[in-house]
Amino acid sequence: MSDTGEKSELYAMDISDVTWLSAPGSTSDDRIEIAYLPGGAVALRNPADPNGTVLRYTAGEWRAFVLGVRDGEFDD
Repeated sequence: MSDTGEKSELYAMDISDVTWLSAPGSTSDDRIEIAYLPGGAVALRNPADPNGTVLRYTAGEWRAFVLGVRDGEFDD
């Protein structure tokens, strides 16, 4: 499947029943929530605005992000 097709399918997915998770010990000021979707995809939202924008990442995009964090790519 092409990247465009994969993203379109991901955003067309009904995620109304997903379980949202946040990091233990996070506060309302610094928290984000993620939900694991089929195929390794992930949804991300701001719990202060649960009906607001939900970003969705393919399994490949999420894997690249996690590996980047582990490698320090986002450190100051």
